Amino acid sequence: MDELARAGLGPRPFARWSEPDDDVVPSSRNLVWLRERLGELTPTPPVPVSVIAVAESALPADAADAFAGIVGPAYVLGDKEARLAHAGGQSYSDLLRRRSGHQVTLPDAVIRPGGHEEVAAVLDRAGELDVAVVPYGGGTSVVGGVEPERGGHRAVVTLDLSRMDQLLALDDVSLTATFQPGVSGPRAEELLGEHGLTLGHVPQSFPRGTVGGFVATRSAGQASTGYGRIDALVVGLRVATPVGSLRLGTGTPNAAGPDLRALFTGSEGTLGVLTELTLRVRPAPTERRYEIWAFPAFDRGLEAIRTMVQDGEVPDVVRLSDEDETETALASQGSAGRVAGFVSRVRGVRRPAFCVLGWEGDHDSVQHRRRVILPVLRKAEASSLGARAGESWRHHRFDGPRLRDALMDAGVLVETVETATSWAGLPRLYRAVTDALRESLTGLGTPPIVMAHVSHVYPTGASLYFTVLARQLPDAGVALDQWDAAKTAASEAISASGGTISHHHAIGRTHAPYLTAEVGRVGVVVLAGLKATLDPHGILNPGVLIPPSP
Repeated sequence: MDELARAGLGPRPFARWSEPDDDVVPSSRNLVWLRERLGELTPTPPVPVSVIAVAESALPADAADAFAGIVGPAYVLGDKEARLAHAGGQSYSDLLRRRSGHQVTLPDAVIRPGGHEEVAAVLDRAGELDVAVVPYGGGTSVVGGVEPERGGHRAVVTLDLSRMDQLLALDDVSLTATFQPGVSGPRAEELLGEHGLTLGHVPQSFPRGTVGGFVATRSAGQASTGYGRIDALVVGLRVATPVGSLRLGTGTPNAAGPDLRALFTGSEGTLGVLTELTLRVRPAPTERRYEIWAFPAFDRGLEAIRTMVQDGEVPDVVRLSDEDETETALASQGSAGRVAGFVSRVRGVRRPAFCVLGWEGDHDSVQHRRRVILPVLRKAEASSLGARAGESWRHHRFDGPRLRDALMDAGVLVETVETATSWAGLPRLYRAVTDALRESLTGLGTPPIVMAHVSHVYPTGASLYFTVLARQLPDAGVALDQWDAAKTAASEAISASGGTISHHHAIGRTHAPYLTAEVGRVGVVVLAGLKATLDPHGILNPGVLIPPSP
């Protein structure tokens, strides 16, 4: 494992997102405010990893030898450290299980292939040996997408793609780049930056997420309004499946039948493993301008943003917080928050709704596009808090998962729910999910804090991203049930209100029961048919994406 650590590919902290030297912690002021809102909190630090029982690997010796013959003995890892490092994703429930040592599921081994041919050979042998295979990029799934579940097979291995981290080709005329799937978000930008280019795909998981994971889950970056979602950037794919390999995409749009790239964009490793990804890139911006504006109310901000995007003049980044999320931000930001609150009160707004607006490009483009929307902002009576506040948001935009670690230490339940719908349906969906989360988590002494923001907008509709803060119950099993009940209530409210069960977190295991309501029975039959054709032994990521049979 020393080689992996030196390469930056070693195991992440087992029970948290943060690295040991991370210093993102909630201020004492913030904790006092949380106790006032949520009641007394019981600190719940993680148990030592050494006390967590690790069962013996179920991978037969003949299977381990077969895989070692493909990727090399050094890249078939069966030690406790490697297995613990791949024990699921990064949802609240994932972290709670690992923090408490409660119901922790580990793979029987970790296999680290070095290229397409090795991936294809591993899948071929896994089918013969009856071993389930779970593709793994950065391990950032929050919907159970990388849980090492056997699914009735003899054993389960995690296929860690982190060795496959190269930029394979760059076409600076056509503006496309071909990556291996294990390239992380920061590494992709570093590799492209050497050529004056950018991918521009920056989701919350960016520091740890991988290009392969972005495509496999159809993710949306924070600047997707300007740069496009990842599925809009996919030009070509190379895929290894248990029945053979495919190269998809010709470099330009075509009418050669249904677009088979779409089968694997969002397939979450259930139909095949993405081994090469050709994506659209663009010249790196020479100027970035981020600002925060305060709207008199959330609904006023929604109307202004809808006007912008339907007029075709929306900024690259749009993030509109509701009043509760804005209040929480003010309570946690110390003097900067007090200044922002003062600016809002000058205009007589008691509970403003903050909005981050960001533009990227050359100087003339940024200035022109900013000027065009100023009349819309003024008509909505929005107040500018300036570029300094916007730059502060950009600098700290990846702090959320690290702050969650500290809040969980303090005894706070912290989790998110996301969805999307049409502009016409957005108010109803917002109320339904907010009410479902509040009602399901009330009864613990004080109501939870339920807040939301819009961060991805389209001419036809927008996303809603909810964050929940509640008093965490001290018993891990009960605390897991606590969130499961809330997540179920929110998911049922989403389905009943016509929202999508996932705008960008994907389906995984968590959302699979709700997919039938969205795509219909025939849609599920189509997915199951594809699965049976491409993965006849059902070894790829069992239980993910395909809804369970009724």
